[in-house]
Amino acid sequence: MRLEQIDQLKTELDSYRPLPPSAVRNLEQFYRVEWTYNSNAIEGNTLTLLETKIVLEHGLTIGGKKLREHFEIINHAEAIDYLQDLVQQGQELTPYIIKSLHQLVLKNIADDAGSYRMVNVRISGSQHVPPHYTLVPEQMEQLMEWYQEQKESMHLVRLAAAFHFKFVYIHPFSDGNGRTARLLMNFILMMNGYPPAIVKAEDSARLRYYETLEEASIKGHLQPFEQLIMDCTAESLQAYISAVK
Repeated sequence: MRLEQIDQLKTELDSYRPLPPSAVRNLEQFYRVEWTYNSNAIEGNTLTLLETKIVLEHGLTIGGKKLREHFEIINHAEAIDYLQDLVQQGQELTPYIIKSLHQLVLKNIADDAGSYRMVNVRISGSQHVPPHYTLVPEQMEQLMEWYQEQKESMHLVRLAAAFHFKFVYIHPFSDGNGRTARLLMNFILMMNGYPPAIVKAEDSARLRYYETLEEASIKGHLQPFEQLIMDCTAESLQAYISAVK
């Protein structure tokens, strides 16, 4: 039922195209802050939504906050800009884009930004053990093959959600996997005319995000995670429609 609602909302949004340039600019600025704040906050960044806006729009630093947290904000916004450029150019998802996005996410933070991990990792709070680091390149190749096979037949929102899950299951980088996964998920959506789906960082939403990913990882039940992403997508579609009506 949720996919039918999403299809109706997407059809309605498409009926307003070409969207008014002023409304698009406003929405892009809004989501640049909103998406950056929530994606970083999910990972433990302590800057508030207002502080995120101040860092991005005024270039100021916030007293008492770590330098890394400021880099996380600036980097994520640059990664969004990069995605928007790719969408405008009509670029397809490639391993190069995945690594380039990760390089932006962890620029000035990690020495191995943009490179697959060369160590084994554990995910705090999760029973899932990511594959041995030597298997990462092969599994990422398989993920890209799966994506190419599915993108013509699978509903775009389900495809984006499943890609996100499969990506974090592999956990191809030593850090920054969650932020990169959400960027890639939204790249898939944006390439196909959807607005970005924002997973909120507030306690209940964040808990649902982690619990549904865990259920998919341990039990193989992907539907609850897909449902979460559908809800986020529907919310963004409704916001875009309200803005351009």
